[in-house]
Amino acid sequence: MTLATGSTAPTALTTEPVHSAGGPGAEWWRHAVIYQVYPRSFADASGDGIGDLPGITARLDHLATLGVDAVWLSPFYTSPQADAGYDVADYRDVDPLFGTLADADRLLERAHGLGMRVIVDLVPNHTSDEHTWFRAALAAAPGSPERDRYLFRDGAGPDGSVPPNNWRSIFGGPAWTRVADGQWYLNLFDSKQPDLNWENPEVRAEMESVLRFWLDRGVDGFRIDVAHGLVKAPGLPDWDGTVAMVEGTEPPAGTDDGAMDGGADGGADEASTGAGNRGPMFDQEGVHEIYRSWHRVLAEYDGDRALVAEAWVEPLSRLARYVRPDEMHQAFNFSFLTTRWDVPALRRVVTASLQAGDAVGAPTTWVLSNHDVVRHVSRLGLRDAGSKPKGIGQGDEQPDEALGLRRGRAASLLMLGLPGSAYLYQGEELGLPEHTTLDDDLRQDPAWFRSGHAERGRDGCRVPLPWQADAPGFGFSPTGATWLPQPRSWGAYAADAQDGVPGSTLEMYRAALRLRRESELGTGSLAWADTDGPVGWDRTHVLALVNRDVLVLTNVGPTPVGLPAGALVLVASADLDGDADAPLVPTDTTVWARLA
Repeated sequence: MTLATGSTAPTALTTEPVHSAGGPGAEWWRHAVIYQVYPRSFADASGDGIGDLPGITARLDHLATLGVDAVWLSPFYTSPQADAGYDVADYRDVDPLFGTLADADRLLERAHGLGMRVIVDLVPNHTSDEHTWFRAALAAAPGSPERDRYLFRDGAGPDGSVPPNNWRSIFGGPAWTRVADGQWYLNLFDSKQPDLNWENPEVRAEMESVLRFWLDRGVDGFRIDVAHGLVKAPGLPDWDGTVAMVEGTEPPAGTDDGAMDGGADGGADEASTGAGNRGPMFDQEGVHEIYRSWHRVLAEYDGDRALVAEAWVEPLSRLARYVRPDEMHQAFNFSFLTTRWDVPALRRVVTASLQAGDAVGAPTTWVLSNHDVVRHVSRLGLRDAGSKPKGIGQGDEQPDEALGLRRGRAASLLMLGLPGSAYLYQGEELGLPEHTTLDDDLRQDPAWFRSGHAERGRDGCRVPLPWQADAPGFGFSPTGATWLPQPRSWGAYAADAQDGVPGSTLEMYRAALRLRRESELGTGSLAWADTDGPVGWDRTHVLALVNRDVLVLTNVGPTPVGLPAGALVLVASADLDGDADAPLVPTDTTVWARLA
């Protein structure tokens, strides 16, 4: 390697403490790395091209070798699949598409045998329109107990033909659907996903019963879908604000982004990035009593069972209210996910996140990708690195795949070096990009249809995983079938093509997770680091922190930067410049180094 200009090593560090280390015996969810499995796209054992529970069970060794602490399963319940299983018809059974309850039990037993906990998705904001409760509501009269389980209302206007208010669906179009007798029901998502009425005690009792059903079967926790949306403002008032955002995406065309986004230059106490849903349908005070009651249910079971909130809420001080000591245990940090590839903005959001969590005694739960957003290696390959497109398709700006992978690896290594818990989305350990040229005729996301094709939707991040480079369907299915087509280029990303290959993304993740555990970074500390003396790091281009005795440094600037004298490199997201005695961190690279 060639020594680059400006290679003199910093001689000393100054640090600015932000967060203190926790105890080594802290609950598992405070420091865990949790892997999200999207069942229909992880592994298919049956050969029908759709992933299933036996397929997941057969691939759990991959996750154990990766080194994760737990697995989160997206919905596998009985469902007509109008929204890929987030329209639940029976919360206590497995859809035949994915297997049986016995398959779920075997998956739990195998995961636990490998030392991994299992979190399952719970969808409490709405049911499927094929749920027995909703069918009973349609058969019953207006004002009946059956209808009171949902949000049925009479329409406005002389003949009731106008929706009860002006709310819009998050997927596009009106948030109200009219039934045969003239009443309307609320559906904040698809019309096949009627919202439940959480003011009804029967609804609350039913969901607590569902929690107990799965806790009794041995699950270790729940990810709560739309956790900030269960309770609506009294009277369901009209709202003249902007249309609520689809999870993790920009506001729909024509909306006022300024009303949604406090801007990356806002104060650290706010750290607003546009990651929040606002309006009378979100973040209402009444949701917190629900989660206090659920906390009490989980506390009856041993093993530190956990609740994690999918709550698109800003500022971070509002998000922290979901993880107060008697409520949930984790809340996804979408403010971090939506922050641009910009050092000052990243520094602000990390500082604000840790301070908000510390104020309530909760860990910060970091995340970069999931099943609702464009994969981060592709977001970071766009001209506006880290922006939030509503999917990417043919005719859209195509990410720079190599640049996105380089930045994505650096972002992942930065995230895993932070104290707290972290979530990985299936395939990110392979560096898997978004499928950005998917044929629009193959799209299945209801957001694509309800938005009038204005947004591509989320299919591109949900394409089946590549396991074997030379197998049909890249080994996803024994028949080669896949419910969505995989890009031809994905052979290079296949798990077997990276296994044991030095420098591969898979091996980088394995090394990082092993070092994270050995160095107890999850329960660690954070202090921002800078340099003394004539050689300093440019704080607009270099993000440097110390977690326990490990320096985590990310360089996004054009010039390579040196490490402190005597620092021992542990893992890096890319090859370093310089030589072994004076390594240099090039642009778009993160390195972990143990300080002398």
